[in-house]
Amino acid sequence: MPPLAHDTLKAAFAEQALFEDKTWRLSPDAWALTAAQAEELEAIGGAALEFHAALETLYLRAAAGKNLLRNKPLLAPWVADYLERGKPADLVAHGRDPRNRGKFPTVLRPDLLLTDEGFVMTELDSVPGGIGLTAYLNRLYRGEGGILGADDAMIRNFHASLAALRPEQRNPLIALVVSDEAATYRPEMEWIAHQLQVAGQRVFCLRPEDLFPLGGALFFDVEGNPEKIDVIYRFFELFDLATIKTAPFILEAWAAGEVAIAPPLRSFQEEKLAFALFHHHRLQPFWEETLGGRALKLLRTLIPPTWVMDPAPLPPGAVLDGPRAGGRPLGDWRDLIGATQKERDLIIKISGFHETAWGARSVVLGSDSSREEWQEGVERALALAPTNLHVLQAYRKPRRVRHPLYDAAPPHEAREVDGRLRLCPYYFLVDGKARLSGALATFCPPDKKIIHGMVDAALLPSRVLPA
Repeated sequence: MPPLAHDTLKAAFAEQALFEDKTWRLSPDAWALTAAQAEELEAIGGAALEFHAALETLYLRAAAGKNLLRNKPLLAPWVADYLERGKPADLVAHGRDPRNRGKFPTVLRPDLLLTDEGFVMTELDSVPGGIGLTAYLNRLYRGEGGILGADDAMIRNFHASLAALRPEQRNPLIALVVSDEAATYRPEMEWIAHQLQVAGQRVFCLRPEDLFPLGGALFFDVEGNPEKIDVIYRFFELFDLATIKTAPFILEAWAAGEVAIAPPLRSFQEEKLAFALFHHHRLQPFWEETLGGRALKLLRTLIPPTWVMDPAPLPPGAVLDGPRAGGRPLGDWRDLIGATQKERDLIIKISGFHETAWGARSVVLGSDSSREEWQEGVERALALAPTNLHVLQAYRKPRRVRHPLYDAAPPHEAREVDGRLRLCPYYFLVDGKARLSGALATFCPPDKKIIHGMVDAALLPSRVLPA
């Protein structure tokens, strides 16, 4: 198949605006992955699921004051304090509810940067956008051959992961509930719902206010007739739960066993500081005992050093487990303010449960900030620590790569340009395994330090080159 023409791409996106009021650069080709990279992506999905299972064990045992190891003493109540800080008591109780034990996000999406050393995982998102967009791109480019998810795996496995929550029902009614705060992503969820309806599945994209209780269950109106909802896929952050008027009905229906919710309302699963816990020196025996050897080795390669910016005072002479500033260990997180430009290859970002916790809104990259901006980022992180912890993460610079893009101006010629890449593989929890179903590549101009969707980036599906 020849590369996709500019006019073909333009017409396809004009017919289906999967991102409201969003535009991006166009490319004739999908992003090419080597066979070795594709094999690594398969392994990353399994490791991410193992990580979630281990994190649940760590949190619940820490919260209960139980020992973390089988044959040696290791108590870490501070882990629960970190993961519960600033959360409403009822949300914390729900997350600990025994009925939620073993409930993990049905969709896992790591953010992977392509660096000179290979992939680096900066985050692991459990309420990711881009599901419909990636599925659409997979269809659009599948004539190239080798497209990850060319067989509509994104759509099929998304549905399978949700239907599995009600295995007793042959065709459960699934509501994709998108809040107003996440309205940008509603068009792609509506598109997914339509594709599944065409395939005979009962899937609907709704707003929270469309839901209403009836006899302890949850319903919505279809042409004047109430339809009972069996599964809710929530597309909203837990921070927004307090503003959703129908949230009490959702929780009541869940408590009555009338509805399943994905991802589960478990705030500890959505904290970026989980990566800091993975690297915490006191917890290494726990991770080594709990994770499989392959997953542990892979995650240690992928996850950059990360620390919780906890301003709790230290005894005299003690130093923080963290980077160095001015060539010396940190005695206080404010010592970071005096770090040199080279030492500031660090990112500060809020951990979770906050209106700035998604996208790049809370991110401060030290090496790309003025000293004043860096100081402001450090001070803000410490000031918010009583209710909202921040993490500090070592920055791994994406390497320069090349890919063809169409010129924005007529005659829209395709030419190879330099850029940097973020890869977002999507895994769906089906039959107890994380199924790789597609990967969205974001190709940004080389001067962009923080890679995310933007008007001068290209959003591409991924294909695997022959071995």
